[in-house]
Amino acid sequence: MSVLLVADKDKESRETLVGLLAEAGYTVQVTDSAANAISDILKKKAQVVLLGSSFDDMTAADLIPLLKQCNRNVSIILVSDDVSLPLMRKLRREGIFYHALPPVKPEDREELKQAVACAFETHRTQQYQLH
Repeated sequence: MSVLLVADKDKESRETLVGLLAEAGYTVQVTDSAANAISDILKKKAQVVLLGSSFDDMTAADLIPLLKQCNRNVSIILVSDDVSLPLMRKLRREGIFYHALPPVKPEDREELKQAVACAFETHRTQQYQLH
């Protein structure tokens, strides 16, 4: 089963992403807690994570390395419009799958859906290669 985790402190952003991706046919889980996100990744409940720029007292830059330590095969899509270029380079080295701006226009929504589809396909390919 393909499970997508939306982890963001902003309720409106979570609701927008859930609506968009549930409509696209994904099983979507939601959290506004770093602890819950880590737990879901440790339990391998989610294969793809859409991560907001910050929540609790942690930034995405702090959380991404932890999530990747919990499950190196999880695909993380950072959804944020407030990331500097040096920070983006660091996050790419940490292993994010993709960076997307919050979906506002129809083409933004389509881009995000395509990134999620690609992330799940990459995850399936990695799993196939491991077996």
